[in-house]
Amino acid sequence: MTLSVTDLAITRGGLPVLEGLSFALPAGQAMVVRGPNGIGKTTLLRTLAGLQPPLRGQISGNEDTIAYAGHADGIKPTLTVRENLSFWASVFGLKDITRALLAYDLGELSERAAGTLSAGQKRRLGLSRLLVTGRPIWVLDEPTVSLDKNAVEMFANAVHTHLAVGGAALIATHIDLGLEAELLDVTPFRAKPAPLDDFDGVFL
Repeated sequence: MTLSVTDLAITRGGLPVLEGLSFALPAGQAMVVRGPNGIGKTTLLRTLAGLQPPLRGQISGNEDTIAYAGHADGIKPTLTVRENLSFWASVFGLKDITRALLAYDLGELSERAAGTLSAGQKRRLGLSRLLVTGRPIWVLDEPTVSLDKNAVEMFANAVHTHLAVGGAALIATHIDLGLEAELLDVTPFRAKPAPLDDFDGVFL
């Protein structure tokens, strides 16, 4: 499935941040989103994931095809690693979590409470959830935060495998993941400031 965006405009806190953005991400490919801090990368990814509406423009496909991983790890601290993955697998109608445990080397941690894990281990658990969603399009916001070199390689391998079976990945990151990926620099799409005579209007 292709993720297609046409003439997209998005806002943060009522203020336009990006406008006129169009791109297509076909199945089997990765795209890396770049741009300076504060330009609206996170807002873009949240909009694509259906967590907030766009100001205007079109996003193709169904939100049910997208798995989103943001800055939060999305884990339940009182549940074990295995219980966390089993919970998310059940949400998406799946049962087998073996691949997710293996991909991020979580086997020996499977009976540990998630709240007792290190920051990097929590991040690995959070990313492993993608493998139990069954969704073809991954939308990822700075996914390698807190990961060491070995864990970054685990993540890159997971993305490679996902692309090889026809998945797609849109990743906001400033590090080189060793992936063959198209670059989407959103800097040219920075929205123009609101006119001064309509300053109050942006908050309505």
